Amino acid sequence: MVKNTKLVRLNLLAILVFLSFAFESCQRLDDNLFNPTKTNGYKLDDYSGEQDFVLDASYKIDSSKIYQFLLYSKLPSESFETYIAAIYLGNLGRISTDTVILYCHGNKGNMDFYWQRAKLLANIGGKNRYGVLMFDYRGFGGSQGKSTEATMYADVDAALRWLQSYGLKGSRLVVYGFSLGSAPATEICYKARTISPSSLILEAPFASSYALVENSSKLNMPASYYTNHQINNAKKIKSVIQPLMWVHGKEDDFLSMKTQGKLVYDNYRGKYSESHIIDGANHSNVPNTWGFDNYKNAIYSFITKTK
Repeated sequence: MVKNTKLVRLNLLAILVFLSFAFESCQRLDDNLFNPTKTNGYKLDDYSGEQDFVLDASYKIDSSKIYQFLLYSKLPSESFETYIAAIYLGNLGRISTDTVILYCHGNKGNMDFYWQRAKLLANIGGKNRYGVLMFDYRGFGGSQGKSTEATMYADVDAALRWLQSYGLKGSRLVVYGFSLGSAPATEICYKARTISPSSLILEAPFASSYALVENSSKLNMPASYYTNHQINNAKKIKSVIQPLMWVHGKEDDFLSMKTQGKLVYDNYRGKYSESHIIDGANHSNVPNTWGFDNYKNAIYSFITKTK
């Protein structure tokens, strides 16, 4: 009887340890999907923190073409709006007649970290050829709140409403998703929103939250033990009809080109797609490894041929 009691206690202890580990792992991986850095004010060109690359002076955007403001994001279940920080590069008076690139950034830092990327897009086809709208998800930079999958989609909806308030039509909206940003970018093409974009650009997208966990976890257990997120770009892309441009570093060791991005690209069933696999590029250095001119020319060609 004593032996049986001890055995039961040991089994219960093992179960509790396992459940605790599973819960903590789930929390850890879910939290790590979002790695924000807060700020009291954006530095932009004066930012001296970590950056993937720094452009030379020829890419500088005149201060008259940089507009910092707040968007107001709200889920249907929420009683109050949450303000999120945003930056528009270009002429506000031209939004109603211009083509605009809506940039959805990755999972870490804030808009200061992605500022060089936004400037690069603002120089496609010439200086300020297209407007560029970038924003910080909840909890990032100067944005309030805390990010979840649902709030991320609400935040991009807020950006769409703002563009619509300035008269932008979907036929002139290009949505660009980098890394984590591939989720909201794909979502607004997959599901009818305030504005339906004309085309979709995905750089280093991930197939799904489960695929991401399975790639990174060394334990032979279902991904559901580690994440509650239901993001599934590989499934949603099947319903996207907008032209698709996929860009991925061949040596990406964070979001594998073969098991993540290629699965998304192969599942696309729309009317036009093109892929650009960049030799020698990892997750965060596609533009500079490819060459800034090559990067800009490829995106410009895609936008002009699919407008």
